[in-house]
Amino acid sequence: MEKSEIAREILELSRNALMMELRFMDAALFELVPVPSQGVELMTDGQFLFYDDDHIIRAYAEDRNSVSRALLHTVLHCVFSHSFVGSVIDRECWDLACDMAVENVINEANLSCARSSGEAVQKQLLKKTGEGLKSLTAERIYSRLLRLEKKQREALKTAFFRDSHEKWYKARKESLHRGAGAGKNAKRDFMHGEGTANSDKPFESRNTVVGRWKKLAEGIQVELETRAKEWGDRSGSMVQTLNALRRERRSYADFLRKFSVLGEVMKIDDSEFDYIFYTYGLKLYENMPLIEPLEYKEVRRIKEFVIAIDTSGSVQGKLVQRFVEKTYNILKESENFFSKINLHIIQCDTEIKEDAVITSQEEFNEYISRMQLTGFCGTDFRPVFEYVNELVRQKHFTDLRGLIYFTEGLGTFPEKKPPYDAAFVFVDSPELTADVPPWAIKLVLDDEDI
Repeated sequence: MEKSEIAREILELSRNALMMELRFMDAALFELVPVPSQGVELMTDGQFLFYDDDHIIRAYAEDRNSVSRALLHTVLHCVFSHSFVGSVIDRECWDLACDMAVENVINEANLSCARSSGEAVQKQLLKKTGEGLKSLTAERIYSRLLRLEKKQREALKTAFFRDSHEKWYKARKESLHRGAGAGKNAKRDFMHGEGTANSDKPFESRNTVVGRWKKLAEGIQVELETRAKEWGDRSGSMVQTLNALRRERRSYADFLRKFSVLGEVMKIDDSEFDYIFYTYGLKLYENMPLIEPLEYKEVRRIKEFVIAIDTSGSVQGKLVQRFVEKTYNILKESENFFSKINLHIIQCDTEIKEDAVITSQEEFNEYISRMQLTGFCGTDFRPVFEYVNELVRQKHFTDLRGLIYFTEGLGTFPEKKPPYDAAFVFVDSPELTADVPPWAIKLVLDDEDI
């Protein structure tokens, strides 16, 4: 038997062992398409599972549970959307935070096929690093790791590393740089333990992959909720992570989409396409359809937007930067933003300190790299609205739908409603007691969730 066949059989046995204990994750465990890739221990881009034959065989010989644990570790990254992160992030901290969050879930599940000799050490490190956190999600751990020194983070890496995250940060078109011979039958073979893939697997867009894992995560959560008695405390961390994931998707992301407008994009509109006339024309005139599909489609996306930042003394610089990054990472997804945008990032305390105009991803990345807060006086929300209202009058905006004001403190609100929607985003704190005006939207976010 060739080593490639041995490695595939080991992956199949490891997957089956997980299936016996994690019935509710059957679809997720089958989802990744295995691709042999020399020099890659284990890695995924959300669609493919890249692995090295020699590494799989060697790891299984040393500890049979290690391959099952690594496979589950990689799949959980996708379930929790760890691999679908935005481009503006501290990769070192995010990679480690995701590994720690996933290993915590595996430890808590107490699976016989995924036990590791390093669990005791992991639990001690997780307890120390996560002290005071409400739950050990990747986002919360990430916020904690940002405050640690590099030496402290390096000491944690060895205890939690299972797979490479290199593909997380590459464009989808580069995904098959290694193992380009992945076949359309690879997934089927992995499920049934048959043969080796040799023909091309259809390549999928990032949005397609993200959408599929979102549905899988929702299915897992439903299964866990119906099996609450069976799993008890063993599913606590997984349920908390899935709850946080769905809450974020439903709240902040959906909240931002409320500021979208109708517009046309270059995309075939299937709902407006009449197949009867199309096929009749082909039949009557052979290659001459009577009607062609529309090459544009009306969709709701965000075109113009304002992010206002309270730069009074109560606001922390890193917290502001994380909020701006989080907001833009949601907005910049292709289904949310038009290709041409008009985003203003305004800093203000009692007066306007800066107005940065962003029209592309490159400009935003540059802005974040040099972003500095200025001001640090009192808090007055009125100057921002007066300034933006003037921009509207001068036609710097053609259809401004919304303004989000990020603040930690209390300030003076405008008396009248502006000609656009306005929302005040507060960081949850005991000092926060004021209510926003009736015309404004209030959203309270947790510090570590940002």
